[in-house]
Amino acid sequence: MASPELPLTRDRIVAAAEDVLRRFGPEKATVVDVARALGVSHAAVYRHVKTKAELLDLVVQRWVDEMMPPLRALVARSGSAPKRLRQLFDTLIDVKRRRAAADPELFTAYRSLSAEAQSVAAAHLDELVRLGAAIIRSGIEEGAFRHVDPVAASQAILFATSRFHHPAHAREWADPKLDVVYDEIWRLLMEGLSGEKNSRGSKKKNSLSIIPDNPSK
Repeated sequence: MASPELPLTRDRIVAAAEDVLRRFGPEKATVVDVARALGVSHAAVYRHVKTKAELLDLVVQRWVDEMMPPLRALVARSGSAPKRLRQLFDTLIDVKRRRAAADPELFTAYRSLSAEAQSVAAAHLDELVRLGAAIIRSGIEEGAFRHVDPVAASQAILFATSRFHHPAHAREWADPKLDVVYDEIWRLLMEGLSGEKNSRGSKKKNSLSIIPDNPSK
């Protein structure tokens, strides 16, 4: 049990909520459980968060916040756009897989909670699209990529690779053949983005512009 003498902050509450989620899962975990872990009353917790739903959103937000710094750093890094774009998605995949392996109970909770924390998930998705679009835009400027809508292209790549990083597909990540499939899909995506000729010798214009919703969370 945490010491009640320490100041009660949102960070402490979220950390305690993560521990409770590991033990009980999102369905059974309660604010009372979190308060008990902190050694305070549930009323004290409610002075910092209004509802259980808000607390669970904060848990998802903390998970996202801890995941994003290495991805943001890649956008500012120098180097060719095709290489940085691949590094962006490689890093996204690596971060998700490492966290799933290192903290499986919390990852399972995150997978469930992210479907409910729609505003947090949408903001996370928007940022991933912006990061990809920034690299694609620089690739267009340097002549490595053809002229496409960078945002639409980034959304398309995020959706096309969702099997490799979306938490809903976590059970598939142990498949040893998955990385081979990823490499092949990436090759096809880059052929389209760079404007290389297809098998009929023509270029497909704006082939990366049809975007389904919510490719990643």
